[in-house]
Amino acid sequence: MEIELVLSSSLHYMLPRKRAVGGEAVVAEGEEDNCSAGSLKKPRISTATTGTTETTGNVNSNSNSNSSIGNNNSNHSRGDAKPPIMALGEGNPPDIDEDLHSRQLAVYGRETMRRLFASNVLISGMQGLGAEIAKNLILAGVKSVTLHDEGSVELWDLSSNFIFTEDDVGKNRALASVQKLQELNNSVVISTLTTELTKEQLSDFQAVVFTNISIEKAIEFDDYCHNHQPPISFIKSEVRGLFGSVFCDFGPEFTVFDVDGEDPHTGIIASISNDNPALVACVDDERLEFQDGDLVVFSEVQGMTELNDGKPRKVKNARPYSFSLDEDTTNYGAYEKGGIVTQVKQPKVLNFKPLKEALKDPGDFLQSDFSKFDRSPLLHLAFQALDKFIMELGRFPVAGSEEDAQKLISFACNINDSSTVGKLEKIDQKLLHHFTFGARAVLNPMAAMFGGVVGQEVVKACSGKFHPLFQFFYFDSVESLPTEPLDPSDLKPINSRYDAQISVFGAKLQKKLEDAKVFIVGSGALGCEFLKNVALMGVCCGNQGKLIITDDDVIEKSNLSRQFLFRDWNIGQAKSTVAASAAASINRRLHIEALQNRASPETENVFDDTFWENLSVVINALDNVNARLYIDQRCLYFQKPLLESGTLGAKCNTQMVIPHLTENYGASRDPPEKQAPMCTVHSFPHNIDHCLTWARSEFEGLLEKTPAEVNAFLVNPIEYASAMKNAGDAQARDNLERVIECLDKERCETFQDCITWARLKFEDYFANRVKQLTFTFPEDAATSNGAPFWSAPKRFPRPLQFSIDDPGQLHFVMAASVLRAETFGIPIPDWVKSPMKFADAVSKVIVPDFLPKKDVKIVTDEKATSLSTASVDDAAVINELIMKLEKCQKKLPPGFRMNPIQFEKDDDSNYHMDLISALANMRARNYSIPEVDKLKAKFIAGRIIPAIATSTAMATGLVCLELYKVLHGGHKMEDYKNTFANLALPLFSMAEPVPPKVIKHQDMSWTVWDRWILGDNPTLRELLQWLRDKGLNAYSISYGSCLLYNSMFPRHKERMDRKLVDLAKEIGKAELPTYRRHFDVVVACEDDEDNDIDIPQISIYFSPLVGSSAPSGSFSCISFVIFPCMFDLIVSLGINVFFFITKACACVPSV
Repeated sequence: MEIELVLSSSLHYMLPRKRAVGGEAVVAEGEEDNCSAGSLKKPRISTATTGTTETTGNVNSNSNSNSSIGNNNSNHSRGDAKPPIMALGEGNPPDIDEDLHSRQLAVYGRETMRRLFASNVLISGMQGLGAEIAKNLILAGVKSVTLHDEGSVELWDLSSNFIFTEDDVGKNRALASVQKLQELNNSVVISTLTTELTKEQLSDFQAVVFTNISIEKAIEFDDYCHNHQPPISFIKSEVRGLFGSVFCDFGPEFTVFDVDGEDPHTGIIASISNDNPALVACVDDERLEFQDGDLVVFSEVQGMTELNDGKPRKVKNARPYSFSLDEDTTNYGAYEKGGIVTQVKQPKVLNFKPLKEALKDPGDFLQSDFSKFDRSPLLHLAFQALDKFIMELGRFPVAGSEEDAQKLISFACNINDSSTVGKLEKIDQKLLHHFTFGARAVLNPMAAMFGGVVGQEVVKACSGKFHPLFQFFYFDSVESLPTEPLDPSDLKPINSRYDAQISVFGAKLQKKLEDAKVFIVGSGALGCEFLKNVALMGVCCGNQGKLIITDDDVIEKSNLSRQFLFRDWNIGQAKSTVAASAAASINRRLHIEALQNRASPETENVFDDTFWENLSVVINALDNVNARLYIDQRCLYFQKPLLESGTLGAKCNTQMVIPHLTENYGASRDPPEKQAPMCTVHSFPHNIDHCLTWARSEFEGLLEKTPAEVNAFLVNPIEYASAMKNAGDAQARDNLERVIECLDKERCETFQDCITWARLKFEDYFANRVKQLTFTFPEDAATSNGAPFWSAPKRFPRPLQFSIDDPGQLHFVMAASVLRAETFGIPIPDWVKSPMKFADAVSKVIVPDFLPKKDVKIVTDEKATSLSTASVDDAAVINELIMKLEKCQKKLPPGFRMNPIQFEKDDDSNYHMDLISALANMRARNYSIPEVDKLKAKFIAGRIIPAIATSTAMATGLVCLELYKVLHGGHKMEDYKNTFANLALPLFSMAEPVPPKVIKHQDMSWTVWDRWILGDNPTLRELLQWLRDKGLNAYSISYGSCLLYNSMFPRHKERMDRKLVDLAKEIGKAELPTYRRHFDVVVACEDDEDNDIDIPQISIYFSPLVGSSAPSGSFSCISFVIFPCMFDLIVSLGINVFFFITKACACVPSV
């Protein structure tokens, strides 16, 4: 019976669970955990406009009575217990769907997710900002979202709200939002309120958000929330044109459980002194991240065991590899060896002020751009003045109205004069003019950005995860405005869906947006947000406009928690196609084409010269550095603006790459991630990452590479044998040994054989190898210089004793045997699911005794890159192995093939992560390393990038604010902004981009953006002379990876009078299609003093540039700055050639 219970829990752990995709679930009281699929109903969407709450989604029949914190809690008696200091989601939420929320779980963890799943949120104001906040919270999976709005949809709203279409004009905003928001996540209950709110209604929620409320009403509601028991988190946020604000009040005492969301820092101890204070030194494997004042705990310390008591101790004098301990260890035992020091993360209590007090004394503002250090106090005034304007005049200011601007400025001055704290000496009236003119407009990029910020603050309020915004945040992007003064007549509405945007930027810029030609690379989380943004902005929606999006990936379930254009029924479909269709439904005028090609050198026939030449801008929505670098090089070559962004959990960054103004993306690189030495991973792991790296490697070797190697032999034995003989190295020998082992003594014909194989693998991995390692290097072993071999960071291992009563060990055998059967095509019998039968089958396996061998070589060199050791007899051994392999082949049934298994982390039914997590945890157990659950193992072994909707929304909003500048043109470098943000802290850091490096030579200068053009189909000699005339001596010319010329090779002088195009075709094997008129060479040069000079790439034109004749004269660098008429002529003739430079390099000063 004990065996049966153990294995039942193991099976429960392994088998996947399906996500409910129905609408409302009606569950009888007391039966919440036993509801069947038959109880699911379709969502009910009400069109009522009364004050009653209408709901959709999965609703428990008893949810209104006891499932939401704050619902009548003020009347609950708790005796003498102190009331809670904050309102967090509680109750018993449903199991977390790890397939759906895996990327979000990597950011928040299970406890935060459970709190979110039990949280009820109110969002008041369903214009663009409210819609963005609702989207992000519904994707995150809160328990319920109630939408409140008393107004009706206007054409004006379509500039910023992705939910509404022209067909919704006149409908109540809240009711018109329900259906599309419900599609994002059926597990969230979505309700509506369509009449005036009362403060008593706020008691039903953990957090309330207001996006369109007067200050007077906000103060009333905030006072109620602040004094409620437990407090209700109150957030007020506004977007007004290119200006935005956020205010947070989470109550008088709000506890933050995890300030930054980072894993606790750790260190491996090398020594501890008997001193006061004690000095703790750690191994130099990794820098310590401790700071003065941090609390740490010690474990596994030998000798000075007094520190292993679990008591937190304070860090002093923190340094990269050591710190002082605020403790006297003089009388403690002497440190011997070992020990781990781990940071203890402390909760933090914040005391929020209510809005009424904070308006008068706001304290420190959260800054985003230190070049605007004095901007926040002015915007604090501006938003109060706008509220005063609306209260007195009953309307928003009119765009372009000087009278309204002066009225608002007057209100701002009066408020400032009456201030007793933080009074401004000077008010920037020009800035207030911009604020006034755009005050009515909610712009999509601003809504997207603030939707991310506010959505994250709601998550903090409901969970206590991450540090809240304390308390005011103001932001503006006035740099996005056109550089020239705007004519008030250009700001007037024209009865279009873009009227709100026109009121800020004018109709002229709107026309440029509509006629733009944009390439979005990637349609995942970033791509979906970008598509939504550009559709609402009207980008590519004109007759001349065209948006092309490409992505070669298909939709998976894990995408649905943040890639909001996708639905359950889209799983398995092409991302770009589905996303394009969804974007077109947001704006029917969007001219979009979806491709399923990966943008790479292999698809340059699709994304050819003409394609790149016609683009206005490129927007990257990629998830890997190599793809980004490729697109960066294409944009650099064709001189196209590139808008770059990326996210990592709560962090995001944006980078603007603007031709000739900024450096390119590839100009600066992050340092490569530190890789653990191979010997550490294979023999001396000291953390779970090492164990998981080893487990992933073993999985691929056993189940993918070896079966693939077997098939390679079976498909063509002669060719395979010949290849092994030609290689003749240790790797070839190892490959042959693995193939023979797989087809001979480890070949499986029945499922019992697979169980035997798995059980013996357990013995090999976790007992025999450890016994051999500790036999070769005993616990008291010393290095050649006399130091203990098993010193930090090495951990001395212990072999495992197999037991069918151990669920982790049995779990390994089950997963391994099932996957082994899959590689051999052996059916998996039904009795595998019977705990007793499976345990009996494992018990039948006979495990031979193991005796360690002498003189076994174990790699300990950290610089070693291979565990295979070369031998002088490799060739002879390989011949012998091939003969054995041929004998094995004769024993195989005709047509025998194996089934290689490629690792897939996101399918919980395939046993892949079950095996990898079991491998890693058993190995961790060998080395006394803390084990991890399957989800954590998936994050590490699957290299899952943590991702949440909020940071994605913020990043894309910031990028689209820069898109205004790019498509307008004429902005200076200082107008552009690169951003790094961490919503967890929160931290916002904006700065100007870095200019490109300028190289000067004589009276010429150039940057990486320049390209030199040479026409008239030159010879090698002519190119060298042309460079020599500029004081440049070329010593090497290459095309791709082929060397066309090197001055050190005498035979290369024979090529002097040959055409460069002929050399490229003959030597470089250049395949130049008929439409191509040029090719590019890289030339290495030095000046007359033998100093290397980096020159631009040179384009050699072997066909006439214009008509049938090339430019006259000798080979000069052509620039369309100097020859605009020539450029216009080329374009008018439709010639497929571009010059892509803005500087004349033939002895002409830089422009």
